[in-house]
Amino acid sequence: MPKELTFKITDEGRFVRRTFTPGEVLEHVEKDRVKFVDLQFTDVPGRLRHVSVPTEMMEEGMFSEGVAKLDGSSVRGFVDIHESDMLLVPDASTYGVVPWIEDSVKTARLICDVRAGYGRGRFSRDPRYVAQTAEAKIREAGFTDSLWGPEVEFFVFDSATWQANDPFASGFKISSRESANEARGTNFPIRFKDGYYPAQPVDSLSDFRGVCVNYLRDGFGVLSNAHHHEVATAGQCEIDVYRDELVTMADSTMTYKFVTKNVASKMGLIASTMPKPIFGDNAVGMHVHSSLWKSGKNAFYDPSDAYAELSQTARYYIGGIMGHSRALCAVVDPTTNSYHRLVPGYEAPVYIAWSKMNRSANVRIPAYEKGSEGAKRVEFRTPDPSCNPYLAFAAITAAGLDGIRKKMDPGSPVDEDIYKLTPEKRRDLKVGELPGSLKEAVESLESDSGFLEGIFPRDLVEVMMELEMEAYRSVAARPHPYEFYMYFDL
Repeated sequence: MPKELTFKITDEGRFVRRTFTPGEVLEHVEKDRVKFVDLQFTDVPGRLRHVSVPTEMMEEGMFSEGVAKLDGSSVRGFVDIHESDMLLVPDASTYGVVPWIEDSVKTARLICDVRAGYGRGRFSRDPRYVAQTAEAKIREAGFTDSLWGPEVEFFVFDSATWQANDPFASGFKISSRESANEARGTNFPIRFKDGYYPAQPVDSLSDFRGVCVNYLRDGFGVLSNAHHHEVATAGQCEIDVYRDELVTMADSTMTYKFVTKNVASKMGLIASTMPKPIFGDNAVGMHVHSSLWKSGKNAFYDPSDAYAELSQTARYYIGGIMGHSRALCAVVDPTTNSYHRLVPGYEAPVYIAWSKMNRSANVRIPAYEKGSEGAKRVEFRTPDPSCNPYLAFAAITAAGLDGIRKKMDPGSPVDEDIYKLTPEKRRDLKVGELPGSLKEAVESLESDSGFLEGIFPRDLVEVMMELEMEAYRSVAARPHPYEFYMYFDL
């Protein structure tokens, strides 16, 4: 990264980075001896896509007029073939040099907005545009801005193979040097559910995560405040990214996936944010922390509140997230595999409730510190990292603002282990339940999508539901390997 890019943490705990103008980007492309610029954007399901442009083709007008390089009909969730011409418009503030690419093809990256061709303006289904719209709605609601801090977990394996398209065979095989079933060489086994914070050499991936942290900071200006091994065996990792504003944090989350996958690949490993690849152990989640601010003051903080120093605004925000939790699942848990994670016994939330400290509730108020305005936030524990972060943060914003607008009461907090409560007790405490399948989540969104209006265009919601039901039907139509164990002798 250019030396001129500096970091600063303000007195109120905000991370400030120096960004660039289009002219400065062109100067740094020359100074850094960059050969190519990767123009990156995200499709509707949340996969990062790119096109590489030789630097001699770069000019300042592309930052306002865009680059005519996109066939939108070939991008999942975008447009049909008759309306396919689109432009990529680079955001100069996202400039960074990709650290692992050799100098002979030295490459920088710019994250892009997507614009419809022939002067038709911003493309309404562009996930980054949806996130930008959510930020605008926050300001319209009377708040200055918001802060976001997702805890993105992922697995790192030695190898992963699968057989899926053969109608006469199906299965997968994961290999991990840390696995309780497979530890080898100089590596110690990590027992199921016993992988939280082990020291080296049990934690065999500490150096890997350190390289990722350095690349995130030095290559892309994404600051980490910690990294560690997570609870599961077989390489469950977490790198915590320092909080930032909504769109910037969504950019950073996509950059995080880009970095971890590429660093793993360079080391002969494979990184994945598939929620539940291993049966019988914890899955990977993406607990999303958020807070709303007004002119430097945290709108969620109230020191006079005896329970959790939580304002009434924050309670209404929680009420909105809880009230729309089932519909939100279709956005924040968008895969069939997501619902193998949302089962009791593995720390993932199954029930709709709120509490301070309590990790069995799907909305939690972290309570590490008392009297800290900067640290006061709402943690939504339902999302997993297979989601599109632009759409996930936007949908959470929509639900929270709906709660504030309608003064949605979240009810009393539940300060018990909800997993251990009887069904009768849960009913008494008015504890709801999250969907048990992607189909159920889509049906919930179909009946409760009004809160997304003004942020999500209706055609995008329909496309999301269509893609998810297509995935659900694809999995549901195929025999499962475990069914042979259960039924083959009948």
